[in-house]
Amino acid sequence: MGDRTAAGAEHLVHIGSFTSSGGRGITTAALDPATGALTELSTTGALADPSYLVAGAREGVLYAVSESDEGAAGAFIAEGRGLRALGAPVPVGGAGPTHLDVAGPWLLTAHYTSGGLGALAITGDGSLAGPPRVLHHHGSGPNPERQEGPHAHHVRADPSGRWVLSVDLGTDCVRVSALDGRTGTLRPHAETVLTAGNGPRHLAFHPDGEVAYVVNELRPLLTVCRWDAGAGALEPVAEVPIAVEPDSGPVPAAAPGDVRAYPSAIVVAPDGRFVWVAVRGTDTLVTFSLAAGPEEPRRTGAVDCGGRWPRDLALDPRHRRLYAANEHSGDVTWFDVDPVTGRPRRAGSLPVPAATCVLFG
Repeated sequence: MGDRTAAGAEHLVHIGSFTSSGGRGITTAALDPATGALTELSTTGALADPSYLVAGAREGVLYAVSESDEGAAGAFIAEGRGLRALGAPVPVGGAGPTHLDVAGPWLLTAHYTSGGLGALAITGDGSLAGPPRVLHHHGSGPNPERQEGPHAHHVRADPSGRWVLSVDLGTDCVRVSALDGRTGTLRPHAETVLTAGNGPRHLAFHPDGEVAYVVNELRPLLTVCRWDAGAGALEPVAEVPIAVEPDSGPVPAAAPGDVRAYPSAIVVAPDGRFVWVAVRGTDTLVTFSLAAGPEEPRRTGAVDCGGRWPRDLALDPRHRRLYAANEHSGDVTWFDVDPVTGRPRRAGSLPVPAATCVLFG
């Protein structure tokens, strides 16, 4: 799903939300490419708690994960000014799935509650088919409240298309698996252990495909890693503090020193110049410059996220604006990005109850 530039075509944005917290499922909005403004068009509640969305390979198709005890995924296609479900939700084979990605003819899902990964077949029309192929994680971490067992929070196919990386908050590691493109079987290949107690949450690749950044939830740190696609090996090389206090402007409800910081989402600029991290608790968006090189992110500033509890952060298709899904304040706030400094500047917001993620259509 890219930026629709054909004459008369509408630029669509899809926003997930927690229906169990008052959200309306998936909201479809129109994007004004000149201003970045969003205007709500429609909603669909066909899937419970669609906490994360990903674009499919087929034009107009997207997938959503249902972060429920049962765990499911749904396929949708853009139709008019909204979405139509492509069949009923399909079980993913794990509880509390929090993330998903597309790898060829397979939809990959990360199962937070039960710990592990799943793979569902994508059919010719873009719909999903079971049964799920499941790979279970094992282990624990030093935090008894959050790391009593494995908690796969993120899954990502690497840029080469050869490997699947899963970020496990519960076991402080990133696992590398090989995906059988014919059967959907996930075979464990390697495991990269990060600092105990960090609670890794999400991962993003630098556009050169040789560096990956892991944002940690339990400690506000950014782990910089080298990625060897030939060997399927991830090597940590540095930990960079995510200083979360805003540089200026309003301070969150409690002073930053009195609240915990829970980094959530990470975005890397396609030109490789900046990294942005959303931080819940302190409710900030932190900017890092990569001017010194991909392995040396340097914090250059932080701004208020425009709401409370920024769960997701997305860059628009023209790479001019950032969009924060602020779960607790129930809005999506957008920011103009300074092309020289990378610093975001608040430009507007759209009310979306219990917003969880943003996907450009």
